[in-house]
Amino acid sequence: MSDTALEPGQGGAAPLPASHDMSEVRDWIALLKPRVMTLVVFSGVVGLLVAPGALAMPPVLAVTAILCIAVASGAAGAINMWFDRDIDAVMRRTAKRPIPDGRIAPRAALAFGIWLAVGSVTVMWMATNLAAAAILALSIAFYVFVYTMWLKRRTPQNIVIGGAAGAFPPVIGWAAVTGDVTLVPIILFAIVFAWTPPHFWALSLWAHDDYARAGVPMLPVTAGARETRRQIMFYTVLLAPLGLAPWLVGFAGPAYAAVAAVLGAMFLRHALAVLRDAQDEAGRSLTRDAPAKACFRFSLYYLFVLFGALALDRLVLGA
Repeated sequence: MSDTALEPGQGGAAPLPASHDMSEVRDWIALLKPRVMTLVVFSGVVGLLVAPGALAMPPVLAVTAILCIAVASGAAGAINMWFDRDIDAVMRRTAKRPIPDGRIAPRAALAFGIWLAVGSVTVMWMATNLAAAAILALSIAFYVFVYTMWLKRRTPQNIVIGGAAGAFPPVIGWAAVTGDVTLVPIILFAIVFAWTPPHFWALSLWAHDDYARAGVPMLPVTAGARETRRQIMFYTVLLAPLGLAPWLVGFAGPAYAAVAAVLGAMFLRHALAVLRDAQDEAGRSLTRDAPAKACFRFSLYYLFVLFGALALDRLVLGA
């Protein structure tokens, strides 16, 4: 609250509603979806570090590129929260977000997101190259227009197609160093793309009531829990060999391959546990979706460890 704000009854201009006051810093940070940003930034850092010539890149430019990826992710998150404020208000896990809770005005959130988006792309272009800036702009546009505004409320394939938005960061990190896109960043893109459906559908199995209440056609709502479990298994089967692809094309060494193989086997084990979860006749879990919750948690570790192993393999072992 500003020190010069008038108290009720002091006269002068009436005080602004609480939702238009100076919100606390943490509310603006919450708009950026910091939990999502963590994974986005990490995968972007790995894409940058494993790119040819990364160690010769001036550190200030490397840090600037990563900050641009982080800010762009936050910008997309803020615009997403602005657009989804109506459904966020009726979902238990999102009702306390800054906009539906009245702590930040929708227009302010939208302006905040737009300025961050424009700023991050502009600085990326100035600090690195046009290719990295263009892919960064594409990732923001894809998340905002393709996923948030088009797919999310229209099709249960929203996560499958929309998952491309979260798969761009390693490509952006690579392009920030090299100025181009080759087979390896495309493989990293494919890994994140295939990882996204089992990751989010595991979450949606135990949050399906929220999605149903908000009218969001997530797969458990439209096709049922049983089909969702099958799809989690299907995409995990695709993901496991994809994790080995950097080694198969000669970009990574045997140490990475061993880590990728173990992680892939563990993910398959979790997906199989989800598929075999005790269910009633309608396919609803009789274990409070315990396997799905475990699968969701492991999926987070999977991507961090897999990409971390790739970076270590390239930088430490010199594959």
